[in-house]
Amino acid sequence: MPQFLTLLLECPLVIVAIFVTGIGGTFQYGFCVSVMTSPSDFIKELVNKTCLHRYGVSLDKSQVSLIWSFTVSIFCLGGLLGTLVAGPLITTFGRKPCLLLNNLLAIIGAVLMLFSQTAMSFEMIMAGRFLYGINSGVSLSVHPIYIIECTPKRLRLMVGVTIASCMSFGKFSGQLLGISELLGTEERWPWLLGFNGFAALLQLSTLPFLPESPRFLLLDKGDHQACEKALSRLWGNKDHSMEVEEMLQEKAALQNVRSHSVMELIRDQSVRWQLITIIFTFTPLQLCGINAVYFYSFEVFGAAGIQEHQLRYAALGTGLCELVTSIGCFMTIENTGKKVLLFRGYAGMSATLILLTITLYLQTHISWMPYCSMVLIFIFIFFFAGGPAGATAPLPGEIFTQSFKSAGYTIACTINWAGLFVLGMVFPILVEKLDYFCFLIFLCFCVVCGLYVWFNVPETKNRTALEIAAEFRKMHSKPGEPQREINTKHEVNKTQTNETKF
Repeated sequence: MPQFLTLLLECPLVIVAIFVTGIGGTFQYGFCVSVMTSPSDFIKELVNKTCLHRYGVSLDKSQVSLIWSFTVSIFCLGGLLGTLVAGPLITTFGRKPCLLLNNLLAIIGAVLMLFSQTAMSFEMIMAGRFLYGINSGVSLSVHPIYIIECTPKRLRLMVGVTIASCMSFGKFSGQLLGISELLGTEERWPWLLGFNGFAALLQLSTLPFLPESPRFLLLDKGDHQACEKALSRLWGNKDHSMEVEEMLQEKAALQNVRSHSVMELIRDQSVRWQLITIIFTFTPLQLCGINAVYFYSFEVFGAAGIQEHQLRYAALGTGLCELVTSIGCFMTIENTGKKVLLFRGYAGMSATLILLTITLYLQTHISWMPYCSMVLIFIFIFFFAGGPAGATAPLPGEIFTQSFKSAGYTIACTINWAGLFVLGMVFPILVEKLDYFCFLIFLCFCVVCGLYVWFNVPETKNRTALEIAAEFRKMHSKPGEPQREINTKHEVNKTQTNETKF
């Protein structure tokens, strides 16, 4: 592990890029997911006041809840729209311009949030949440691509984990700033919702000093000189000929090949297993039970004797646990490898969900059982943040070649947003009908994904997209086919030939 940290410290601009892209990237998504919990009562009060002032009508509780639910859910609709437009924008304008322009959406949304209380308009909060959703949808696609392409191959697993770390930091920041001692008050909650604008301003003022992605400059723009200049700035004035040669190999394979659309990716047989892998790994991100665990944490903490007015502070512990574990994943992934990390994470989550279901069932019968449930909640978050959360986000950028990369991220992020929306709509019904037995449904997703990763996904550590494609073909060749020797160069050349046909 120390040698990888030493290598990272030799690329100081990559470290700067991690923080600059993260604060305006997946941090925004994580912050938006957690920030609405604290000011919920104040926003509902604003909804009632607005209708009373504007129409002379006082809404009942169910009507206010409906408006509140739509205000929260519209973030997912914006995110889905952002994901769908991100692919064409990445291909047309590049990674860095997309990140820069994306900040304008967050700033406009923040202005709407800041003035919503003064204008007595809950519609401004809805509009702001929608813009935040578009911003998050774009950043979830562009941030991973940019930071992975700016990182040396030997450090990509480690740096890829920072994508999830920034997301966890965003969740924790939303929880922390939402406490009553900071911005979670009746007077200051608009500033809490507008905090995304400050994060966007920070990225907008610092990102222009970073170079464009070297891979984009070489593979998409064909600018060899600009690519070498960007590599020297990012990785130092050393010999980067090996990585440049790998990029040139991919460029040769993609000669006269444009970026593929989502439908072309779906139809293309040569990347079928990469596509299936994206589906199997991104679907459980929302359906593995992490949101259910957070939901039940309040009930468990309350049963363990924590007072109601202190539950918000106890919830900070769950957010901090996710953040710290994500940082731990950053420190270990280079030695462990992505495949083992994913399988171990889902296996641990599966075992924890079984035990958590049992302890929740027994907590009304045995006085000390809530404490066991509380420990299991933190163990589940540990396995989630230390495996699937950290290893999944950068996966499309690693297993797809340049021509399929933007389409791969579009599909991955669409699955993520659709899962979040479906969970928001279905989860309350599951809780009402099944209570804590709903964890058994999430258990199925964890088991299936864990088994799929173990038997069907190759290790990506220190491998190019072409080498990974060759490994996928080797793993999934038909039983009747003659076994071929493991010859990476031969496999790469075959991949190049297949790619050039399209």
